[in-house]
Amino acid sequence: MKVKKKIPPSQGLRKEINEIIEGTIKEKNNEQNPIKLLMQKGKLLIAQEVLEKEVEEFLQRPYYQRNKEGIPKKGYRNGYESKKIKTTEEPLILYLPQVRDTKEPFNSRLKQFFKNNTDVLERLAIEMYIRGLSTRDIEDAFIYATGERLLSKSSISKISNILWQDYESFISRDLSKYEVLYIVVDAVYEAIRPYVHNNEAIMVAYGILIDGRKVLLHMELGNKENYEFCKEFFRNMTKRNLNTPLAITSDGALGLIKAIEEIFPKSLRIRCWVHKIRNLANKVPKEIWLKIKPEIEVIRDSLSFQEGEIRLKEFGRKYQNIYPSLLKCFLDDYQSLLNVLKLPYRHRKTVRSTNLIERTFEEERRRTKIIPQFLTEKSCLKLVFSVLYRAALRWQRIPMEEFEIKEVNRLRNKLGIKIPLHIEKNIQQEVSATC
Repeated sequence: MKVKKKIPPSQGLRKEINEIIEGTIKEKNNEQNPIKLLMQKGKLLIAQEVLEKEVEEFLQRPYYQRNKEGIPKKGYRNGYESKKIKTTEEPLILYLPQVRDTKEPFNSRLKQFFKNNTDVLERLAIEMYIRGLSTRDIEDAFIYATGERLLSKSSISKISNILWQDYESFISRDLSKYEVLYIVVDAVYEAIRPYVHNNEAIMVAYGILIDGRKVLLHMELGNKENYEFCKEFFRNMTKRNLNTPLAITSDGALGLIKAIEEIFPKSLRIRCWVHKIRNLANKVPKEIWLKIKPEIEVIRDSLSFQEGEIRLKEFGRKYQNIYPSLLKCFLDDYQSLLNVLKLPYRHRKTVRSTNLIERTFEEERRRTKIIPQFLTEKSCLKLVFSVLYRAALRWQRIPMEEFEIKEVNRLRNKLGIKIPLHIEKNIQQEVSATC
């Protein structure tokens, strides 16, 4: 690209990008890949505009604006100097703004900022790694106009070890600071070890607290969702002072169900409605399912456990002779499905499925799908944890008004679940005040 004296390089780049776009419409068989060319020009445009903006701020006037009368000039633009930038594919040319007649030389503040803030630089490298860039990508991303390589591949790999320290701190922290009301558990599967064909399960648990916050509680690697692994998964949390939750939501894995009932015998066990509905959909033809599904959703949305049982019995009488396999699947562990109807009405939609974790897993898979296989447990766990933890920071609270807390505490008392001491004192004070 030739730079005209009166036109900033960024404007020329914009024009070239428009010409490329028009060219992709008119001539599909270009010798050079237009998509690749667009990406190269797009990167250049971003860098060029940052440099031109810095000069504008340095001189305190836009490109075409003359100096205001009576105000001494700070300096003059003096064209551009081309600079070759190294990349993994091919060198790119960037045009560095030049200024003259200034009391002090112009330097890129962005570059200087990174030189003086290595901790910020390292944190940026970590976040770029978590969001999908390889160590090679990150190395190239920190090449500036001078072609200086601010971080090497080996230093980025060392920086990523901070993620492992974060994970180890996470799985050993004291959980007594959380008053957990509900727990939701599910597993994501990843290919970890070379020469092992079966993916391995990473069990994840999040909790909903008495103030409505959602927090990531624990995650751990296991070969599969069997009883022994699931039992140890929950024991790990109880050893770190996790209180007994009011309810725990999971899918229908038998080992997981057995572990929940053994470790938390007083808690309500809730079967994930989304998983169950998927199972039911496979029991009848598609066109029939579209008619039956609304009837199942009516049962799911009943006002109380008793009403849900009545509607389920009516559903059974209607379809027991027509679709017995459907009914058998529905009745299997049906009480755990209806247990959600015992909870405060506004909490049910959140607690009746593992959807929140499923959506978080989708975000995690977008990051890990570019990695064919993790070579070690450590590399897998630190990355999966980092993605899930950052996704959890964006979770919104569920409604938790005073009347809902009272309803929750009445249900805890009914189930024999010990209420944390500070909550129990408040309840006793309210009872005394009423008397």
